[in-house]
Amino acid sequence: MTTLRFLALAAIIATFHALAPGAVRSASAAPVLVEVRNFTTPTQCTEEDNVSFVMSSPAIQRFRVEALHPPYLDKVRGSRFPPPDFSNCDFDENTPRTDPGRRFAPRKVRIYDGPDFAIEGNTYETFWRSQSVPVAVGGSVYDEFHLLQFYVKYPYAGKLRETQVLVLYPPDGYWRAKPLPATHASSNAYGSSFLIGPITEAGRPVVEIADIDIDPKGRTIRLRFIAGGEASVRLIEVSRERTALDVEFKPGYRPASVSAAGGMSGFAMLRSMYVAEDNADMSRVEWRDAAGRPHHTSVADTAVLQARSVRFGRVVPSRHNPDAPDIRFDAFDGPLAPLDPLEPLDPLDPLSQGSAGQ
Repeated sequence: MTTLRFLALAAIIATFHALAPGAVRSASAAPVLVEVRNFTTPTQCTEEDNVSFVMSSPAIQRFRVEALHPPYLDKVRGSRFPPPDFSNCDFDENTPRTDPGRRFAPRKVRIYDGPDFAIEGNTYETFWRSQSVPVAVGGSVYDEFHLLQFYVKYPYAGKLRETQVLVLYPPDGYWRAKPLPATHASSNAYGSSFLIGPITEAGRPVVEIADIDIDPKGRTIRLRFIAGGEASVRLIEVSRERTALDVEFKPGYRPASVSAAGGMSGFAMLRSMYVAEDNADMSRVEWRDAAGRPHHTSVADTAVLQARSVRFGRVVPSRHNPDAPDIRFDAFDGPLAPLDPLEPLDPLDPLSQGSAGQ
């Protein structure tokens, strides 16, 4: 790589790593503890989201979401994995594009195209929900997008490469994120999804969004919820190590705790797929308790835990989407407590050992 191309790449990555002036926050004296409750159900279908971990706390106002390469990725480079087994799947029931009886005009629109960042809106012919969520970008307002895709642009092999790192489904509030591909790979897959905001049941867990306002230059996505209140989601880093989002709830939003009856109300949720340890988008849970001590267990052995940080991932290579990222929720803080700045991956975290693309 020439010096000029190296500097250009470094500048772009620095742009996505840097926080806005005044946004670097000091450490919190008393991080918020979050209840993490497992609602996972058994499945034999590799395309069914049977994993549900809901996070709740009446004090939460800020937190961070990170997509990180699975720790085994360097060890399996060049490996050939068998295709996923769909023999036990009923796609009429499990696909999010199940026809609700309404047809749309399919389209793909480039709603923002900057020098190092781009956004596309997609409308499918059918979608499992008929809700239309207005999306505002740079003074223009769009309706009936089922999917928003966020891309970064950076020099690669002598050309300007465009890579997708984040998606949001406005009608049901589902997000997916992934870091830039590891150095030995040309691409990588999405895996687990997550929800941000007040969670309700509508056939499956969803977040009802009233409207979305995107500031592409500030890499900020504002969500206003039908249930009240709003959240600001800011893309603060895109690199070969991780993609990171800072989330801040605005006044008027009151995150609910999980009810005594076991309802799924909360401020965030991890949604994923688990059939077996070697056939899953996530199979392990790693968390830190109030004292900062690390713990880890399998998805099947997790019930309820109290965490100041929690990571959903894999330590065994999966036959299904082996390069899909782990998802970590971190930096839980209350109304007056500021976020910690980004820290290196924790060497004590068993899911961090041997992280790819470092």
